[in-house]
Amino acid sequence: MTELVATTPGVLPLPDWAKDRLGSLKGHQKEDLVDGDEGAEITDVYDEARAAVADWQTTAGLHRVGEGQLRWDDMLAHPLCVHDAVETRGIVRYYDNNNFYREPVVSGELTFDGDLADDLDAFVEMENAPESVQAVVPGPYSLADLATDEFYGDEAAFLDAIANFLAGEVRAFPEVETVFVLEPSLVTAPPDDDLAERASEALDSVADATSADVVVQTYWGALTEKVHAHVLDADVDAVGYDFVTNHEDNLYNINEYGTKDDIALGLVDGQNTLVEDPEKVAERIAWVESNVPAADFETTYLTTNTELFYLPVNRTKAKFEALAEGAALAEADA
Repeated sequence: MTELVATTPGVLPLPDWAKDRLGSLKGHQKEDLVDGDEGAEITDVYDEARAAVADWQTTAGLHRVGEGQLRWDDMLAHPLCVHDAVETRGIVRYYDNNNFYREPVVSGELTFDGDLADDLDAFVEMENAPESVQAVVPGPYSLADLATDEFYGDEAAFLDAIANFLAGEVRAFPEVETVFVLEPSLVTAPPDDDLAERASEALDSVADATSADVVVQTYWGALTEKVHAHVLDADVDAVGYDFVTNHEDNLYNINEYGTKDDIALGLVDGQNTLVEDPEKVAERIAWVESNVPAADFETTYLTTNTELFYLPVNRTKAKFEALAEGAALAEADA
């Protein structure tokens, strides 16, 4: 019987009180976004907010708890936007939605930074830290896709540099149970054949940097067949599929080409404020299991299909509860 693990891909909304306090401390302009040099007052607000979002997750009953990536003002582009070798320029649209991030332009060598590990260290060292911690990083292909290169000179070299940079950041993490690697660009801007193989090797670099279970979460549709095959070649423990946006093509990929021994199912809409009933979540779990007859997954991660920062706090908490209660219902029916 598969172990059901209710969790999320992270990048959570800030608590409203934290938005207000940070607005007073940081301002609201582009130049006021997080740059890695925040002072003690701002750091204290983020520390307090991390404790709050941990409480949301544990109270709801999620099995893996993340620090929320609350400092990621630039969403998945964050690790580059705070790097010394990167210049942030204009504001650009974040995929096909109404959110925007600062364009990170890489103008020097991407050396180790430690920003992601610092956030995780603060999380695991806080009072009443959760026991089962999940880290989140942007996938190397997606991070390269969101950035502009003015140093490495070609796509392959840039992707390799991003992968090595992310591997160094992951290697510095404290002990965690799982690392979710978010790769929406593999769906929205699929690489050509040559770069797809390199994207798989880039995932290897990140996965090899940790002893934790690594889940590659794809979303906003389904991978092409060739890209799916290359992702399966990567040395990761699970691939995540978006069953909200495109359940038919994702189901086809799994049944036609197989998947890893573990799987992540994006069953709850991370962008729609309509909250799914736990019974609906349990039905979707049963639907996937009944339509993947050859599969016998060791672990099934149950998540929203996307990050959750799009939602208000009350809807985010309700989605957490739907996932946790849906997992419990599915286990009871098994």
